[in-house]
Amino acid sequence: MSEVVVHGIFGSPFVRAVLATLEEKGRRYRLQAMKPGEHKSAAYLALHPFGRVPAIEHDGFKLYETQAILRYLDAAFPQPALQPQDPKAAARMNQIMGINDWYLFPDVARIIVFQRIVGPAIFGHTPDEAVIAQAAPKVPVCIGELNRLLGDNPFLAGEHVSLADLLLAPQLDYLSRTPEGRAAMQGTALETWLTRMNVRPSMQATLPPEPLRRAA
Repeated sequence: MSEVVVHGIFGSPFVRAVLATLEEKGRRYRLQAMKPGEHKSAAYLALHPFGRVPAIEHDGFKLYETQAILRYLDAAFPQPALQPQDPKAAARMNQIMGINDWYLFPDVARIIVFQRIVGPAIFGHTPDEAVIAQAAPKVPVCIGELNRLLGDNPFLAGEHVSLADLLLAPQLDYLSRTPEGRAAMQGTALETWLTRMNVRPSMQATLPPEPLRRAA
């Protein structure tokens, strides 16, 4: 069984999404962990010229961009399948993954989670309440739409766990531990979904490092 090497910063929700997908697949992998800032090094930029995490190597094949990685892993290791066959369910999965990458992460989680959790735990920063206040109105917009799209389904794309669940759960796990995220998610179906996701073995096996858990 060939090993998948995952390059990334332990604690990144995008890295966790890749690791959780590999856990769901039951595949052997190795996390090549980097320190904060190391993703801008010359060595890593040779692998990922945009200096983001994660990137992977598998049998000589190199790939970056989380959505591309997740889809590659699902195609390379077909069982269990993590993409719906039904066109509408697949479209919903893709839509929700796009919401994460275009709205939830850049407009909300990147700001609030850094200010509330990552900055204090890793860099010793004090949260900037003015910066948080600018992002806070977008929290209920993102959470409300994700909750609407979830509806009565057990998972984001329907009856079975998909790549959308594995991409969103690490992101929302952090956000739900902030006052802003907790208030928006409280009592929603999305909160129940996150509880369901967090007890999965794949999520338990990829918990963030202890300092980040303590900060949250």
